[in-house]
Amino acid sequence: MSKELYQQIQEFYDASSDLWEEVWGEHMHHGYYGKDGTRKLDRRQAQIDLIEELLNWSDDFTTNRPQEILDVGCGIGGSSLYLAEKFGARVTGITLSPVQANRAKERAKAVGLQAKADFQVANALNMPFADDSFDLIWSLESGEHMPDKGKFLQECYRVLKPGGKLILATWCHRPTNAVTPLTGDEEKHLQDIYRVYCLPYVVSLPKYTEIVEQCGFKNLRVDDWSTAVAPFWDVVIDSAITPKAVMGLFKAGWKTIEAAMSLKLMSGGYQRGLIRFGVIAATK
Repeated sequence: MSKELYQQIQEFYDASSDLWEEVWGEHMHHGYYGKDGTRKLDRRQAQIDLIEELLNWSDDFTTNRPQEILDVGCGIGGSSLYLAEKFGARVTGITLSPVQANRAKERAKAVGLQAKADFQVANALNMPFADDSFDLIWSLESGEHMPDKGKFLQECYRVLKPGGKLILATWCHRPTNAVTPLTGDEEKHLQDIYRVYCLPYVVSLPKYTEIVEQCGFKNLRVDDWSTAVAPFWDVVIDSAITPKAVMGLFKAGWKTIEAAMSLKLMSGGYQRGLIRFGVIAATK
């Protein structure tokens, strides 16, 4: 990871995480609005539903409950603490943001899970863990930040125990081929998203599948949940214009204000079929 990109991502989440938690809660990811995207839900419930849908879709954990979980891109610990409580497991979360890691530790202590949850500032392309350390790796909307998707997934494979499960949900662009490459306008749309949200690039879901297979994972399951999650951005846009949110934006600084002003980039990306929400489950 380049030092400049590392710093941009860290500063973005250092500045914006307090605002997100205050206005939108602890889960810094999409919500799930039913397979056809029409389910009417409270935003927070939709985010919890996304976690549950991913678990139910990827495996039957009733008899194979994970005990050591790695949450890659843990934010302020929303998924980590949810999984720790659900499975009675030990969860390690990693993030590039010291602000997020510290807040996640505070939240773990507040709910009595400090003995079950640990949060560290770490680079997902060079994880500070031994081989075969975890039986579940959870990566919910962090893959888009990785400047080397192959190295990221190689590291996931390395630290996953034999027979362990990877659950990955990430932003993608639409599938392409020689006949239907990305247009110039689509490329510009993506570049605008990259600039605002500190992303190096995204790839298509078929490309992700190819990389996962090359890393040695097996028993792949792949799906596109774009329709199910797309309504999330319009919900966030509506909530961003409240007085509480506006005051928080000014406190967080220009980069966060710019991101809020650009929410329609993501909403519009889904509407035109350019942005996709890919989900992958695989085992080692």
